[in-house]
Formats: sequence, C-alpha cells, structure tokens
Amino acid sequence: MSFEATGAEITQGAFWRTVGARPVGATVITASGEAGLAGFLGLSFAHVSADPPTVLVSAGKSTSALPVIRAAGHFAVNLLPGGAEELARLFGGGSEMAERFATGRWASFVTGAPVLDTAAAVFDCHLEKAVEDEGAVILIGRVAGVRTGGAGVTLAHQGGYRDL
Repeated sequence: MSFEATGAEITQGAFWRTVGARPVGATVITASGEAGLAGFLGLSFAHVSADPPTVLVSAGKSTSALPVIRAAGHFAVNLLPGGAEELARLFGGGSEMAERFATGRWASFVTGAPVLDTAAAVFDCHLEKAVEDEGAVILIGRVAGVRTGGAGVTLAHQGGYRDL
C-alpha cells in the first residue's frame, strides 16, 4: 500500500516506513572491549571510499554497543548470510549481548572485533571518527581487513527479512 506525507506530516513512523521500502543487506556491527562483546543490527551501512578503504555505519545514540565500539576503537561489519533471520532479530535489540553471540560461530579477524564465520562479507575496521548528528552517531571506519564468504545474503525489507 502506498502513502504520501509532506512537511510536518512526516512522522517517525512515516520516515521509517519509507526507509524500509528500500531492501538492504542486513549487517551486524560488532566490537570487543573490556566490557565484553557487543553488537547491533546495522541497516545503515555504506562504503565511503576505496582509497583508502573506508566505510560508515549509522547507530542511534542510545545503541547499547556504542560505548564498547568507542572504547575499543574498532568495529566489524558482518553482512549476514542467507538464512540468518534469527541472528538479525537477536541483534535487532531486546536480547542480552551473551544471547546474541551464542548464535553462530564468532572469531576475531584483524582488529579484535568479532566476525561471524559464515558472514557473506566482512569489513573489519579501525574507528577513525564518530560524528554525532541529531539522534544518531555516524561511525567512520578505516578498513583493516575484508573477507567474503560467497554465501547468499539476508535482506531487510519492509520490516521483515528475505534471503537473496
């Protein structure tokens, strides 16, 4: 069903509904620090540059993994393989960090951030900077390692998940 909103009619719900109309690869953003393992479902991931290799991830300021990422100075972007809806939902919030990392096999790669062994792709990054704007923090990372798994991917679309 389509809809339209302008100006003050663009509520948070209307905004997120429109954002959700765009299918995106579901990613889990992870870090490891003194407080332990931390991670969240990241649906706002993009490349910035190939030279030097740089990526960005957007996180809400209240994201529980954010303090660990900032303190550790690193993060990994794990593109979820096909069939990973359960993992996407776990990292989407509402579950304890230990429960999130109990699903799948995790190991460190370059920076010490945990990476999923079945990930379709991994970008392991040193945190270059964190830019705060409105209710979000944009994490900019210099890529220290990349890996592909050749598997399909889990897509987030219209509030649900699909495999590609």
